[in-house]
Amino acid sequence: MVLLHSNAIPLGSAAPSFHLMGIDGAEHSLEGYRDKKVLVIIFMCNHCPFVQEIWEDLVALEKRMPEEVQFLGINSNANPNYPEDSFEKMKEYARAKAQEFPYLYDENQGVAKLYDAQCTPDIFVYNAAQQLAYHGAFSGLEAAVQDLLKGKEPAAAQTHSMGCSIKWA
Repeated sequence: MVLLHSNAIPLGSAAPSFHLMGIDGAEHSLEGYRDKKVLVIIFMCNHCPFVQEIWEDLVALEKRMPEEVQFLGINSNANPNYPEDSFEKMKEYARAKAQEFPYLYDENQGVAKLYDAQCTPDIFVYNAAQQLAYHGAFSGLEAAVQDLLKGKEPAAAQTHSMGCSIKWA
């Protein structure tokens, strides 16, 4: 396991467009979430102990959020050396964690590269204009979302996420 910190991404950056298959069998796109006041994108995977540490809290947080907040998990660990992160295993893990938000598979790792995602978890929070408002650790996520819901810029410190490296093919 290689421990990395998330890259510094300028606040206000536009969310890159994507089209990814979810474990629900549907294709998901950035454009499909334009009506959300807050969009939370978490680059995550099944086997990472840093993701495992927050997974249940992440699921509980998402369930407390109003409808205008959308969470998306994206697994970019499309590497045959990590079978625990396969599409089929994603379904198993999400079911075991009672995860209701979409869990998407970035099979060619192109979306992770577009977002400059570095580690798991790597958390990006976008405002209603789909501009980056928070990119940081899980500890500041709820406060950042609550600030955006109140129409304010997040006051939470933009502390880098840290976790396992994305397993590039």
